[in-house]
Amino acid sequence: MNRIHVSAVFAGFAAAVTLAFAPGAEPEPKWWRGNLHTHTLWSDGDDFPEMVVEWYRNHGYQFLALSDHNLLSQGQMWKQVAEVNRKAKTDAYTRYRGHFGANWVETRNGPDPERLEVRLKPFDEYRTLVEERNRFLMIQSEEITHKAGNGRSFHLNATNLGEALTPLDGATVPEAMARNLAAVRESAERTGRDVLVHLNHPNYKWGVTAEDLAAVPEERFFEVWNGVDDDHDPGDATHPSTDQMWDIANTLRMVGHNEPPLFGVATDDSHNYHGNNQRAIPGRAWVMVRSRYLTAQAIVRALRSGDFYASSGVMLRDVVYDRSTRTLSLDVQAQAGETFVTRFIGTRKGANMQGKPRSGADAGTTLDYGPQVGQVLAEITGAHASYTLRGEELYVRAIVTSSATPEVPSTEFPYKRAWTQPVGW
Repeated sequence: MNRIHVSAVFAGFAAAVTLAFAPGAEPEPKWWRGNLHTHTLWSDGDDFPEMVVEWYRNHGYQFLALSDHNLLSQGQMWKQVAEVNRKAKTDAYTRYRGHFGANWVETRNGPDPERLEVRLKPFDEYRTLVEERNRFLMIQSEEITHKAGNGRSFHLNATNLGEALTPLDGATVPEAMARNLAAVRESAERTGRDVLVHLNHPNYKWGVTAEDLAAVPEERFFEVWNGVDDDHDPGDATHPSTDQMWDIANTLRMVGHNEPPLFGVATDDSHNYHGNNQRAIPGRAWVMVRSRYLTAQAIVRALRSGDFYASSGVMLRDVVYDRSTRTLSLDVQAQAGETFVTRFIGTRKGANMQGKPRSGADAGTTLDYGPQVGQVLAEITGAHASYTLRGEELYVRAIVTSSATPEVPSTEFPYKRAWTQPVGW
């Protein structure tokens, strides 16, 4: 009797498991929010990776790529607790221990506070603590950080990388970028992974020009907006903004090199997590990616196809490009009291691409191509906007600007925005 009862219990349990994991209809595509550019104590961030991940999990993100400089968070890494706290300008260690507990946090060389060390957990350990199926995904990444032979710096984020790569030299930024992109491609093939590379903050130290971006067809992604204050996204009197660079590079790529346009991402590039340094904090910018599955491969493939938008606060219900009618349409998730302006941006065919030096600019600055590049083709007020290409445009993209300020403000731009990807090319 007892044996029959136990068997029935296990039979019921097995049936429940079968039903729970039984294959069904394919999931519908949905929007997933994520940040592709994030730093921790593994390089120049000021908090433990688990603490950084917790912030993003608790603030409505579904995926996160940790992208420390020139390494992957693998192997053994120990940090002096005193140095960690000096870097954080607060007692980050006690906060970490209080959140995750003494059994998780590993130390050595105590109890002398100046000799006490704490172990930084590697990616494969902490991901098991924080990941959740169809709710939150961790993606391994590396920020390949280097300078070209001419002294100009460039940073490339390789998302979903399987092995750490050493930066490769090149005489110029385009040459160095091309060499490093080739190394990423070879690694991706060798490890069997889909890897996405995007250029970070081109105006940081004025390292990368629009002409550089146009000259490297293998690079298809760049940061149109980076959440770090003072990295010059808005440009200045002698340098174009990253938005202007996008249109210049796209036009040069399409007209001069017969190559497709760039796609633009927005990221936090977060380093500071304790409220005592506002320069590089989380929550300023992200990507919304449309995919059926929350896996690294699915997210990377959706990004490659352009099925995403970038945001610093404006959220879209939908963005659609109808190829049959050549119409780009979008709907905004309106909040009470907000108004929205959508500007459709593009360059018309036949634009004169003979650039000239900018007045007062240093040699090597992006040239001035005049107002014909990146024109406002239409401007629409409201939560719904659409634009139908007439056949004279090389491409069209949209920027939606809200009247509201971001939840996490930036000194570089006062209002929430969203950027869609170029279409019609």
